[in-house]
This record gives sequence, C-alpha cells and structure tokens, in this order.
Amino acid sequence: MKTIRILVTALFAWSGSSAADAQERSDPSLAAFIATIKAVDNHAHTNSTAPHDQDADALPLDPLPEFPLPTRLRPDNPEWIAAYKALYGYPHHDLSEAHLVELRATMKKIAGEQGDKFPEWVLDKIGTEVMVANRIAMGPGLAPPRFRWASYVDALMLPLSTKAEAAVTPDRQALYPLEEKLLKRYLKDLGLVKLPPTLDGYLSAVVTPTLERQQEGKCIAVKFEAAYLRSLNFDEASEATARAVYAKYVAGGEPAHTEYKTLQDFLFRQIAREAGRLGMAVHIHSFEGAGGFFGVAGSDPLLLEPVFNDPTLRGTNFVIVHGGGVFADHAGTLLMKPNVYVDFSIMPLIYTPNRLARILRDWLAQFPGKVLFGSDAFGNGPDAGWEVAAWLSSKTAREGLAIALSDMLRNGEVTRDRAEEIATMVLRSNASGLYKLPLR
Repeated sequence: MKTIRILVTALFAWSGSSAADAQERSDPSLAAFIATIKAVDNHAHTNSTAPHDQDADALPLDPLPEFPLPTRLRPDNPEWIAAYKALYGYPHHDLSEAHLVELRATMKKIAGEQGDKFPEWVLDKIGTEVMVANRIAMGPGLAPPRFRWASYVDALMLPLSTKAEAAVTPDRQALYPLEEKLLKRYLKDLGLVKLPPTLDGYLSAVVTPTLERQQEGKCIAVKFEAAYLRSLNFDEASEATARAVYAKYVAGGEPAHTEYKTLQDFLFRQIAREAGRLGMAVHIHSFEGAGGFFGVAGSDPLLLEPVFNDPTLRGTNFVIVHGGGVFADHAGTLLMKPNVYVDFSIMPLIYTPNRLARILRDWLAQFPGKVLFGSDAFGNGPDAGWEVAAWLSSKTAREGLAIALSDMLRNGEVTRDRAEEIATMVLRSNASGLYKLPLR
C-alpha cells in the first residue's frame, strides 16, 4: 500500500496542459483580465495552523485500501515545480530529493514567520479573497472574513448502527466508523451521552441544535459526502416509517438496508430543510470520488432531481460540488432549478484546461449565474500543503475559464464586456451573492 503521504501528495498534482497551450487557445487580453480577479473559492479543505490539525476532513483518505491513481494525479508531475516557484521561490527545475529537502526547510521557515497569518498569506499569493473551508470545525488562522466555514452533516443522517452498511465494500468499512465518531462528537458538544429514544426527540435535541450551533459559529453551508457512503437517490420517505425504524433500532440491532435507507432519506431532507431555514446552503459531493470501490453511478446528480423538485425544499440553496465529474452534463441540466448551483472544484486538479473549458463552456452558455469556482485544495505531508493545490487549481481554473470564454467571444456569443462580466461572476460575484459575502 502506498503511504498516505504519497497518496495525498499525488492528489495535489496539477493536471493542466502547459500554460503555452492554454494561451494559444485563449484571448491574451481576456486571460490577463481573468488573472487579476480576486476569487471566492467555494470549496477547499484548508488546514488551520494548529499542530497536527485534526479537524480538516470528516472522511480523510488515510484509511482507504490502495487504489490506482490517474496519470495526472501522480506525484512526479513536473507542474509541482511551477507551484513551488510561485509560492516559495523554488530555484530548481527538478524534484530531486536533495532539492526537496531544501524546499521543506523553506516551507517551514515561511510558515514559522507567518504564524497564524500563514493561511491569509497563501490567499494573497494565489489571488483569492475568500476561501470556503470545508472542515469539521474551524481553527487558528481561519477567521472571517477571509475564511468561511462549511461543516459536515452526514453523521446526523446516521444515528443507528452502520455495521451492515459498512460491510458492503472495503472502502465503506473504513469510512462509516468515522461518521460514527463524528456523531459522538456532536452529541458531546450538546451535552448528550446517548441518543433520544424517539425520532422526534432526535430531531429536536440533536439535529436542529447541531445545525444551530454551526450557524452561530458563522457556518455558511453544510456538506454531504454521502456518495462515498451510499447512492444519492434520496427518495421521499414516509415519516411514520422513519419513526418506526428509528424506534426499533435506536437501542441496538442492525437495520436492514431498506429500513436504514428510508430513515436516511427522511433525515437528509429534514437536515436540508433546517439548513435552509437557518440560511445555510447545502453542498453535495457529486464526483467519481477516491477509492477502489466508489459507486460512480450513485454519484450522478440527476439522482437528486426529486430533492430539487421538492416544494418544501425551495427555501434551501443546493450546490452540486465538483460539478458531477463524468456527469457534468447532467449537472448542467439541473441548473434550471431556481435553487441549484454547481461548482467545479477538483476538476482543475484532475482535468486539463481544455477539458475543463469544454465543461465550463456548456454551463456558461446557459446558466452563467449558477457556476462557482472551487479548488478542492487539501493537503498532508511535508511536500504537499493545501497551499500548493490551491495555487495549481486556481491557475488551471483561470486558464480553462479563459479558453471557454475566448471561444464564446470568437463565435460572437458574447461581447468582450460580457465575457469579462461572466468571468467575474464565476470567480467571484456568484458566490458572494449566494452567501451574501461583503467583498472588498
């Protein structure tokens, strides 16, 4: 099995084609304008400055069995060098071990000099004004207004034993216990030592108070990573049946899959409804995901259409995080829903600028006001801080956006002013409007 450091480092490798190739496909002056926009990053797994930061991710990759990585996610990608040069003044043109030792010393020195200002230093380096940090809890160095919080809420959907659910795949066997651990933390935060005996009690004493605590902590969105755990087909569930399932198994026992799905479906909608009431958006992972046993078909955003069509959820704004991946076209068709948005986080770390541009072009031709930039930056290990991924992702995203808008400009679909307006919307103003952010 590869070491976790190598695995996570690999996920940082930039997948874009060369900058020269991107510039050949984009209008130079438009690309230059896009490079100046101070972005709002809708989705990142930012580390705090706390030693051994434990709150960065609810479902980290560490426990997963080994799985193959796409070519562009391997740690020997030479685009690492460009990131190191931009962030740390790396003077070399290779990634030899001797030079990496030197780089690590520079990283440590700068982090020490910046202290709790290091995360803001990174944002200034990469041209980002605000970053939405998807974390269990915020920490030192991640204060508003530069950093905003998106929490995790899958654990609230899983109050019963998950042993049977976890047994479905080796990946889920590793991930479900992490959700159990997080739910225990949420209960402890509320001063509870056990679950309420009824579903109504669980909703009133656990779900709503947890969401209210998060909103009081300046949380602007809640995140479901559910596709790692089950399919996104959250059907409308009978409240009476959900109550019966909860009551039957809250004291112990293993619910059948169909029983637990009914309860999860019910709780998903209740959580989303409460999040909307509290003014928090709902982020939903929709991408092929990491792991050798990830259920790709279950991550199709079209499975969420019954949720988006639910009239009782029209007060909740939803964001399809990662743009659906291989189902990007499906994500685009859902943007006609009045409360549905899409971000393209992780895509700039996996796709080339040209491939990203093809996806963006289709979305922007139809619903430019619904598209959000996201980096999905995260990190672990001495060579792979979140800041490296953030720089690479931002650069690739801007190149892909420039290519898409330049093609639309050449074809007469937009004017120059409109192209610049759309670029600003995608990188900045769409997110500021969605989250009511007071930008500079």
